[in-house]
Amino acid sequence: MKAAYLEQQGGPEVLKYGDLPDPMPAAGDIVVDIHAASVNGADWKVRAGGYGALKFPYVLGRDFSGIVSAVGEGITDFKIGDAVFAVLPPGQEGTYAEKVAVKAAVVAKKPAGLSHIDAAALALIGLTACNSVEDTLKLKRGETILIQGGAGGVASFAIQLAKHIGARVITTTSKANLDYVRGLGADEVIDYATTDFTTIGQVCDAVFETVGGDVAMKSFAVLKPGGRAAFIASGAKAPAADRSDVQSLRPPVPRTRAAMEHIAELHASRAVRPPEVKLYKLAQAAEAHRVSEGRHFRGKLVFQVR
Repeated sequence: MKAAYLEQQGGPEVLKYGDLPDPMPAAGDIVVDIHAASVNGADWKVRAGGYGALKFPYVLGRDFSGIVSAVGEGITDFKIGDAVFAVLPPGQEGTYAEKVAVKAAVVAKKPAGLSHIDAAALALIGLTACNSVEDTLKLKRGETILIQGGAGGVASFAIQLAKHIGARVITTTSKANLDYVRGLGADEVIDYATTDFTTIGQVCDAVFETVGGDVAMKSFAVLKPGGRAAFIASGAKAPAADRSDVQSLRPPVPRTRAAMEHIAELHASRAVRPPEVKLYKLAQAAEAHRVSEGRHFRGKLVFQVR
């Protein structure tokens, strides 16, 4: 199979494109011919060494959409030819490739009305946003939430999800994306280049922080007493709050079939729509990583594999 892979860690230029052995299904696995796979923020950090040493050759990538091409022993809920999408289990990567073997338990059937590109674009961002907003923050109708970095993939899904729940949504973004996030349903949009978001005061019941760095610590300032903040861009642990009257949380983002089915249902009900997508070929992985690492794009970067 063709794949974009690493033989060493470093800058985007270490990504290679070539042939690797086809995966074989173990018991409980299916093999999927990947049609689309997305680029996620963690990918370039793994490539650069931020998550520790790797065993080479190493194929990056965590979410995908495609067609089942082989089934392992004990598989009765999928058959060859089924269209599926999923996020790989924790500790497994490998979707920058034409094929992947994955535990069937985390895979869901792709709805016919959802393209492979959109399914791949929605998989991990949807999983992260749902786990963060619904399960971790437990956002309720009538509450106010600040979603940092609203034009990003996870944040753009979270804006729509929060509106679906019935919350009031404040978000931050650049001038170029003000109309984009308003179109997603944001009630109040802050241009972070011209306005300090903390000037809104302690008006938020919840914060969903997707940016990291100094923005993370400043986010506590907008919470009401008793408020809670969820962080996905500050490492494996949430930062310690500088206030004793708020909660600082790190969503666990477990992989399950039910979670994928929930994303599909949200899309089918038109509660959320896929993000704006920029397409790449696997052979363009280095270019995609340069854009991803620059962090100044909106929506999702997706490999169209087939």
